[in-house]
Amino acid sequence: MSRPDAGARTLRTLIVEDEPLARIHLRDLVQGSMALELVGEAANGRDAVQSIAQLKPDVLFLDIHLPELDGLAVLEQSLQPPHVVFTTAYDGYAVHAFELGAADYLVKPFTRERFERAVVRLLARVAQHDDAGAGDDAPPEGPALMERVRSLHHQSSGDARLRHVYVRERGRVLPIAVDTIERLEADDDYVVLVVGGRRHLLTVPLSELLGRLDAGRFVRIHRSHAVNLDHVRAMLPADSGRWAVVMQSGERVLASRTGTRQLRESMGRSRG
Repeated sequence: MSRPDAGARTLRTLIVEDEPLARIHLRDLVQGSMALELVGEAANGRDAVQSIAQLKPDVLFLDIHLPELDGLAVLEQSLQPPHVVFTTAYDGYAVHAFELGAADYLVKPFTRERFERAVVRLLARVAQHDDAGAGDDAPPEGPALMERVRSLHHQSSGDARLRHVYVRERGRVLPIAVDTIERLEADDDYVVLVVGGRRHLLTVPLSELLGRLDAGRFVRIHRSHAVNLDHVRAMLPADSGRWAVVMQSGERVLASRTGTRQLRESMGRSRG
């Protein structure tokens, strides 16, 4: 992207993203932009608040769902919030994001071209703000912005779910659609995603990932295993009151007694 003629200073940029691979992807995009200067990164909300206060960035690429403090709480606790581009796997907040005066809202996975359009919007927003001050078309600031943030924060239902996860393969960051994931397998503090017979490693604990997936679709059948019910062919009696789950691929996964109860409850809800 050629740098627009805005008179133009580079915009000091802070990335706030808890998913390591998504953060790497965004870092590459920011560092590849002539209009942006990466000054810091944060992986959780509390670090983000501190970084905003210390680094005083012009621009914040901000995920909404973060550990410790979510993105809306980050804005609420920031005395002078910078211009914001939301970058998130959830598309349910887009209207509210623009009501908050966000420069743009990027739904993962987004392309380089989409990112560059967001940068153009950012530059236009910053130039407008610098030239005209807080005019009618400028983003809300001070008490007005904080009131909108608080309103949205209190309205957040918390039921948004991941649509994609990101894995790294051969030096690339690849999105995987959640509905294509057949099952999940815990590997210490990591998760193995089984998709189309291939195994992908994700750097997040199984319990944390399941907390961001559709509980009506993904069922934990064992301490180390969860299955996507959309990819289950059959469930067969095994031993001692346990079931064996047969995947569409033909794989069999033995459920624990607790997991078998979870499966029964899930089937009962689906029939209801």
